[in-house]
Amino acid sequence: MIGYAQLWAADPAAWRSAGTAWRGLVTMVRRRTAEVARTRSALTDGWAGRAAGAAETRLDTLRDAVGATAPVLMEVDQILAEFATLLVRAKALLDAAVRGAAVSRVLVDRYGGVSLDAGVPQVDPRAGAAVLRVGAEIRAALELATRADREAARRLGDLATAVVTGWTAEPPPGRPAGDADPASVRRWWNGLTPAQRRWLVLHEPALVGGLDGVPVAARDQANRLLLPQLRADLLARQTELLTTRPRLPANHLEVLRIDANLGGLDAIEARLTAESGPRAYLLGLDPTGDGRTVVALGDPDLADHVVTYVPGMTSDLPGADGELGRAERILARAAELAPGQPAAAVLWLDYDAPDFVHEAHRASYAHDAGPALHRFQEGLRVSHEGGPAHHTVVGHSYGSLVVGAAARDHGLAADDLVLVGSPGVGVDHARDLGLPPERVWASTAGNDVIRYVPSARAFAGDLALSVAVPGIGPVLAFSRPGDDLWFGHDPSDRDFGGRVFASDPDGHTGYWDHDNRALDAMARIALGDAGRLPPTPR
Repeated sequence: MIGYAQLWAADPAAWRSAGTAWRGLVTMVRRRTAEVARTRSALTDGWAGRAAGAAETRLDTLRDAVGATAPVLMEVDQILAEFATLLVRAKALLDAAVRGAAVSRVLVDRYGGVSLDAGVPQVDPRAGAAVLRVGAEIRAALELATRADREAARRLGDLATAVVTGWTAEPPPGRPAGDADPASVRRWWNGLTPAQRRWLVLHEPALVGGLDGVPVAARDQANRLLLPQLRADLLARQTELLTTRPRLPANHLEVLRIDANLGGLDAIEARLTAESGPRAYLLGLDPTGDGRTVVALGDPDLADHVVTYVPGMTSDLPGADGELGRAERILARAAELAPGQPAAAVLWLDYDAPDFVHEAHRASYAHDAGPALHRFQEGLRVSHEGGPAHHTVVGHSYGSLVVGAAARDHGLAADDLVLVGSPGVGVDHARDLGLPPERVWASTAGNDVIRYVPSARAFAGDLALSVAVPGIGPVLAFSRPGDDLWFGHDPSDRDFGGRVFASDPDGHTGYWDHDNRALDAMARIALGDAGRLPPTPR
């Protein structure tokens, strides 16, 4: 059992740093495999015969053996990062217990023993209850730390045994399709041995990294292994463009886009290698076109509360880190409100978002994204460990239409939907989104320009009014917000049937500002603590 003093002195950051150091060895592994490959090429260029063939085989075996250690190093990092996260929770529970003891005049000794302050009357019935409560809270913190310690030790032990006895083994033929039902993917994955799963991560990372229903940890390892090749492919394409008529406008624009996507990759990699903050898990990456990515902060498979954030117009790989920052702010506020509750936040940017206003006026982008968002949420449900998590999906601006289209047409594995700065979600009432209306939340700031994007029908009425009333007609028609927006009834209008929460007047992108009431509301909804929200504004 982890002791009181031991937990008090524990340093989660040190364990996180240890994991980072193990993961950092992946870079060395890549250098060594490249060196072996170069050596093989140099030896065999002018060498033929039986000895040359034997040397090639031996060098190939050596290269594969060295390269196969990369997922091991990543898995050690994951284990230690998860252990550090649980230690943070345990220490937060312990700190809360000690603070509560001081308020209740309960003494806590250096061994975690509790007793009543001598100045408190023994006949006070609340005194004994306070002692019992503080003692139970301290035990809960120590038990959490003990379970975390034992689980990390077990997983590290299993990993060490696997490395010695057989790290990988090729699985039998048959792979799920990329758009397979996540439940069937999970069944397929569960039917594999750990060695077979590791073989797939190492040899078929594109498959594993993109399959909804595969556990988050495996997808993260696979996508991290893909990163160098994705970067190399981008650079090769850029070189090709620069050497074949670079002055062509189309070529020039593509070169600029590749430059932007390379910057986006740099920002994502910085998140993946950061030592501070919640550990990032790479669940999807496509640097072609405008670029797409799916990144989780914290492991959704281990969290009790999971937020999926879907951004809107102009979202792309170069700006993904900024969008990830919005998801992170929800997570940080949730940690402030409930430090002992494990939570994770996901940026889901796995769709082609419209780049310009005339494109955002079309719902086709959202309709195309619906099946993928549906599968992703289903995948989070089936890969989660233990009891079900509380899932919240947040859509901003055009992203709220993506959420609405997915919920309406395919269904979303979510307990709550949050729609902020929405131009409409494709339905005129909350009940049409497949959830109870009281689980559909919305907010639009008073000075958000999205309130002034009327539907074609509403625009025609405004135009008629502006013509019918000389002088002040245009002011009356176009200077007031409407409830009939581009894609249906404004979900932040009470008649939509959902629940409305307050936002401060910070424009279209200020919902995540630290002092905005909307951020507090989103965090409470994500924690399943919406009962503490202030009354719905009228």
